[in-house]
Amino acid sequence: EKDRLKNLLTAIRPQNFGIIVRTVAEGKKVAELDNELRTLVKKWEQSFDHLTTKGLPRLVISELSRESAVVRDLLNGNFDGIHISNEKVFAEMKDYIREVAPEKEKIVKLYTGKEPIFDKLGILKQIKAAFGKTVSFKQGAYLIIEHTEALHVIDVNSGNRSRSSSDQETNAVEVNLSAADEVARQLRLRDMGGIIVIDFIDMHKHENKQKLFDRMKEAMSVDKTKHNILPLSKFGLMQITRQRVRPEMHIETTENCPTCAGSGKAQAPILFPELVKSELSMLIGEHRPAKLEVALHPFVATYLTKGFNSEERKWRKELGCKIKINPVESMHFLEFRIYNEQGEELRRKKH
Repeated sequence: EKDRLKNLLTAIRPQNFGIIVRTVAEGKKVAELDNELRTLVKKWEQSFDHLTTKGLPRLVISELSRESAVVRDLLNGNFDGIHISNEKVFAEMKDYIREVAPEKEKIVKLYTGKEPIFDKLGILKQIKAAFGKTVSFKQGAYLIIEHTEALHVIDVNSGNRSRSSSDQETNAVEVNLSAADEVARQLRLRDMGGIIVIDFIDMHKHENKQKLFDRMKEAMSVDKTKHNILPLSKFGLMQITRQRVRPEMHIETTENCPTCAGSGKAQAPILFPELVKSELSMLIGEHRPAKLEVALHPFVATYLTKGFNSEERKWRKELGCKIKINPVESMHFLEFRIYNEQGEELRRKKH
């Protein structure tokens, strides 16, 4: 492979340039390598032009923003929209897409609605659905995804799906084929790497097992990450090995509730600041207050007010309202209340 890459890159290398090849280039076609090289050369030319432009000092080159880096890793032909609520990020993303995929420039859209973008597009709900332990996918069927030190385990369940099919085998095939599509999607979404073992619903006919194997290979064909799929074992287990490109997206959307000593579940803190911000935005839109106070558990209040660029400071700037966070020891860990200047608790109006 080293010799192949060396020969390819020697053929397309511009004069007076050197090339460093990373391990992710393994198996890549010459067209992909040539496109990447052209992009880098263009960036170098722009940087050189900036050095000789009048009106210095000015930025010559900078690392990709976090948003552009995410799009660089994930962008493919399935994208039909990138929605952004920040004008600066929108402009940066527009420039980046225009550079790497000009035919997709129109999919970058600036969101200007009054409702918070996470509420409008149901992002929080999708995060819970996408990264939770249980993932529903079709007609009541669902996956249970478990992570261990050695491997990932995915269990396919038919749930409360209608069992009107006269043949149990037919029902199992329908659920398994749909599960294969969702499993492939979850592997890409979470970037699960290493060994993945999938426990499908038992099927007895060999042709149905082959059909499921073919379906899984088809669903995984759009996955750019290197992977290997083994046929179903006699116990109905399928093994997949997949190379991890980025740190796995393993987000805990629930945790043991500190108030009830672990007997119940509470919403995970990773979503809590966005929930409070969303509520503040809606109340400001409805009541137009000059100042708001947010009462929170002391631990949470400390987290939201720490540092120069704290969440409290960001909210004031983004929402255009004086916001004060007050710690209240009697409040539960993930409980909050919002008051106006008169000390009256504000709630959303019922429509």
